[in-house]
Amino acid sequence: MPVPSLQNIPYDLLPSIAQHLNLADIYALRLTSKHLRYAMRTRPVYRELAATLLRRCRALPLHGFNHISDLSTDQLVDVVNHAAQLERGWVTRTPRPALNAFVPKGEEPVDGVATGGIKSKYWYKVARTPPDEEVNWLFPITAGYMICATKSGKVVCWDVHRDVGIAEWNHGERWELLWARVEFERRAIYFTTAKVLRGRDDEKVMQFELTQIHFPEQTSDSDEQLDPYFSTLRSFKTLGVVMNLFTLDPEARLLAGLMWISRSDSIGLYVLLDWNKEEYVFIDTAIQCTDTLNLTCILCDGSIVIHSEEESFACQHFFPLSVLSHHVTVSSPSPSFVPRMTTRLKPTRSISRGFIFPVLPPESNVLPFRQPIVHNILIAGPANQIHPIVVPQVPDLTPLTDVNTPPNPWSDRLWYPESADFLRQWWPTLPSIPRLRCSVVLFSQHHPHTNVTKYVLAQHYFTVPLSTSNAETDASDATMRMWYVSVPFEVVCVSDEVTEDDLTVDAPPRQRPLFAVDFGHAVWLEHWRTADEEDEEPYERRQKRLRFVSFPGVRVESEGYAVWSGISRGGGPDGTFEMEGTVRTLAIPEELDLHEVNEINLDQSQGIVILSVRQGKMFILSYE
Repeated sequence: MPVPSLQNIPYDLLPSIAQHLNLADIYALRLTSKHLRYAMRTRPVYRELAATLLRRCRALPLHGFNHISDLSTDQLVDVVNHAAQLERGWVTRTPRPALNAFVPKGEEPVDGVATGGIKSKYWYKVARTPPDEEVNWLFPITAGYMICATKSGKVVCWDVHRDVGIAEWNHGERWELLWARVEFERRAIYFTTAKVLRGRDDEKVMQFELTQIHFPEQTSDSDEQLDPYFSTLRSFKTLGVVMNLFTLDPEARLLAGLMWISRSDSIGLYVLLDWNKEEYVFIDTAIQCTDTLNLTCILCDGSIVIHSEEESFACQHFFPLSVLSHHVTVSSPSPSFVPRMTTRLKPTRSISRGFIFPVLPPESNVLPFRQPIVHNILIAGPANQIHPIVVPQVPDLTPLTDVNTPPNPWSDRLWYPESADFLRQWWPTLPSIPRLRCSVVLFSQHHPHTNVTKYVLAQHYFTVPLSTSNAETDASDATMRMWYVSVPFEVVCVSDEVTEDDLTVDAPPRQRPLFAVDFGHAVWLEHWRTADEEDEEPYERRQKRLRFVSFPGVRVESEGYAVWSGISRGGGPDGTFEMEGTVRTLAIPEELDLHEVNEINLDQSQGIVILSVRQGKMFILSYE
């Protein structure tokens, strides 16, 4: 009887064994014999490795609008290897320049050295931006395209490889881009643009355009380059202060918006159940609005869910589409038409769950400024809404030391939630992978005399509906656990003009932080100084650096349940969750002047950071 070994094990068992191995184990196993080298480089093995990466909320660096099922086995192997390399580089250490990311044809490097004998600098690419325009919003679409929104109201699709604009949306007026959603299945990007027509507060009338950018699929028998094109899907108006709009389901043509109703200080819900029809739903939800409330809108199992977050807990309010359909009102394309709220409709059900807060490290208790301050200021909050803030006298910030019941470290109202990003897993995935969502909040505190604003960053994961598991007794449950960059830092801001419609004619310019997030990471431009430098030092003299942080690594085990993945640094061996981020400084090209940057974004799936500068250029930096 032969001795059992991996050499003679039935082939059908190898994929089952591979399910319990990580990529490094697969590599080691392939080195043991020729038989295993080929047996382990198969589609079932690498599809399982891809599923493992997706469960850890890591996007695969697919080319264009490809799906996993479109890839050959060799392509799948390359994609999985690249994704694992990005995960290690971006999560476990400081990301390094990917030296050969943008090598031109004919200049293929060998061991990091170009054919001409000069050390490769092809880890970044410089592309143009729309000429004679200042970019105030960048959005990467796969590795080949960039959506640029300009201050004049244009939206331009830019081909990064050809370095040309290939499609443009321009109404010849100043419109503001509010929100965009990528749909890989439909090869399209949906975005809304807005402008104010008249009025203020509850009588504020706004005009919106819902627009699609479609990327035609190339045919295999044609070499002709098919450029994307813009098409307007729906024009509509709203009444009141719009907090944000959400394209919830492009296939069902479902759009929703959240409104602030000043007379009742509550949240309004505006819905287009089918944007091809001249009808709408506009209700008062009876959800009370507060200064610290952060909101988003999500579609879940036939219901529109308003996800709201307060200082110490989150709530989800459910409005079934079947119920909303009973409150449909006919609209009109007439220029004089204005929608009206029809009724007050409470959610059919609401669920809530408290956050779990950490005990922060001692260095987090350092006051952000040397002098206490009391002042009113203006900052730009979610959807660029202007919020007045009252910053009270600074008290003792020493946290409680009872680790069993740690308090919310930002509940004393010293820090204001300046902006909130609610992130979904937007990338192509596999049907068996549950989805997780992420919330990122920038808290700010402003010094009125020096005009210096300090920030801290908070992040957590959540599910829809909210998980009912008791995370306080389950140390491995990653959802609803607050994670921080708690040592105050100073984000570089750029000034956006405030128009009469925003607030008042003599309002100061609105300060927009150069800060961007993707699911799993955040990047920002930061002022920094030595310990003996004063806060009063002028902005133009301060040094700047590009900063980066990875959120805690998690693994989605099942619907509504995620645990610490063990990939990132900081978690305990018993599965406990890390609660404080390690901020790192990214290398930049010598020719990039950080003082000229006016917009920033990142794409974790491709491992790139994008910075637009005032000279009409954008720098695309690749890290690994």
